[in-house]
Amino acid sequence: MEEKEQNMGQELLTVDAIRQMIDLYNPCTDDYLFVLDFQKDAYYISPHALERFRLPGYNFHGVMKNLAQVVYEKDRETLMADLDDILSSGNRDSHNLIYRWLNTEGQPVWINCRGRVTRVEGQAAYMVGCINEIGRKQKADNVSGLLGESSLQLFLQNYTEAIPDGYFLRLGLDNFKSINTKLGIEYGDMVLRRMADIIEQCVHDGQHLYRIVADEFMIIDFDGGTAEKASELYRSIRRALDQFVEENHYEAFVTVSGGILLCRDIPKFSFSQIMKLSEFSLTQAKLLGRNREYLFIQKDYDVFMKRKLLTQALRQSVADGFHGFEVYYQPIFFNSDGSLCGAEALMRYHTAEGMVMPGEFIPILEETGLIIPAGRWILYEALRFAKRMQETIPDFRVNVNISYVQVMKSDIVDDIMRALEECDVEPKDLVIELTESGLIESDVYFTRLWKQLKEKGVKLALDDFGTGYSNFHYLNDLRPDIIKIDRSFTVRAIANEYEYNLLSLLSGMVRNLELKVCVEGVETEEEKEKIALLPPDFSQGYYYGRPCAQDAFEEQFIRGAGKQA
Repeated sequence: MEEKEQNMGQELLTVDAIRQMIDLYNPCTDDYLFVLDFQKDAYYISPHALERFRLPGYNFHGVMKNLAQVVYEKDRETLMADLDDILSSGNRDSHNLIYRWLNTEGQPVWINCRGRVTRVEGQAAYMVGCINEIGRKQKADNVSGLLGESSLQLFLQNYTEAIPDGYFLRLGLDNFKSINTKLGIEYGDMVLRRMADIIEQCVHDGQHLYRIVADEFMIIDFDGGTAEKASELYRSIRRALDQFVEENHYEAFVTVSGGILLCRDIPKFSFSQIMKLSEFSLTQAKLLGRNREYLFIQKDYDVFMKRKLLTQALRQSVADGFHGFEVYYQPIFFNSDGSLCGAEALMRYHTAEGMVMPGEFIPILEETGLIIPAGRWILYEALRFAKRMQETIPDFRVNVNISYVQVMKSDIVDDIMRALEECDVEPKDLVIELTESGLIESDVYFTRLWKQLKEKGVKLALDDFGTGYSNFHYLNDLRPDIIKIDRSFTVRAIANEYEYNLLSLLSGMVRNLELKVCVEGVETEEEKEKIALLPPDFSQGYYYGRPCAQDAFEEQFIRGAGKQA
């Protein structure tokens, strides 16, 4: 008994000594050393692990329970099974497992946990080991010979108290992926090394250079550098790169864009904020046409963030059954007798802050592809509306706009025909509108689409005609049923005799092609009277009625018209 207690005392002393060694080595390594005391159900890890992982502390009891808080849910069973095997086995003396821990933000991080088990009288007494992140970014880059992003982060940790004067210049090679694709990765690595050399030759003492991601570099100037100095540095780098391209006989034509971020424009001086704002600046430079610079402007970033938040809201709304979306209807009248013939369905969207202009959210829907489900949704809503209106006006037609994105990236014909069938609406009572600009962008696709729809009896309107494109061959080649004259053309025709004569000639030409004309944007009695002399087949505009929700439309143009009659 006395001998056993003596052995236990030696074991406790050994564990305490290991803890002291961990504290000693803690400042000397980025990895995390630990000791797991099986007999006392205790765990001790390098204190700096708390800065990275969701641990209850660096020294705690109740190992299994507390480790469950930091181990990624899908990996807990694997870890527990391995530790149980160590405890139940009489001869296993090592632990080597790759799995995931949760960082302080709750995100899974891949680690490799390795340990050596010490046994007392055959029982596992404790395990000493090391945890290292296998997905952590390198501190240095062997291709460019520069320090990497994690080294940049460590450098910036020295500046938590005061923000120095100066700037960040984030550089990115333009279309670098094409170089790797066309000339090979080895050639691409050569370009990166040469780019690093060029930048190093251009920076001066006191400035710091890092390669952060892929083909991007970061220069830091904390010596009071100004926007003018940053611009001058960028231009010198660009000139040197141009010379390199020329010396290589333009084998690879590579350019560089630069995003400039002044320290004074960083609201919260942190690594994540710097990376975020500098990435925005570089992206703006590339959007401006590449091979140029952009100086961070807070107003531009606010617009970007507003758009980003709107994009997120739109995604959520589509996922939530199109919550926040609404359809407004604008009436369309026969010019001959002023009777109502149909309506154009217009997509509207609102958030908790209020209505969002179509010019803001429609482009986002198109860029993200959300216009495909949203376009399908408005098609069904509009056809259900048309079916309801036909109870009063049997020949009521509804116009629905489709985007060139829908034309090129979805089975739009199948969507249209399925919706017509399910909503029990005749194809002749649906008018599909496409803008002339969209037609130019998707010429081949649209020609195929229109041929299919025409065979099925769906009508076509060419919208915004006369806004600057005016490819008249479309009128003869596609023979749309209706040409819609844009409001801007209408306004010019009212104000200018030449423009009015031009509109009159256009109207006559369209009639000779046996097509119909709808004039949009009629807002006053004077405009109505002058446009009526052309005369168009249909009229649409604020004079006749503004876009409104379905209930308001019925009240004003169905029930209200009945009362007047």
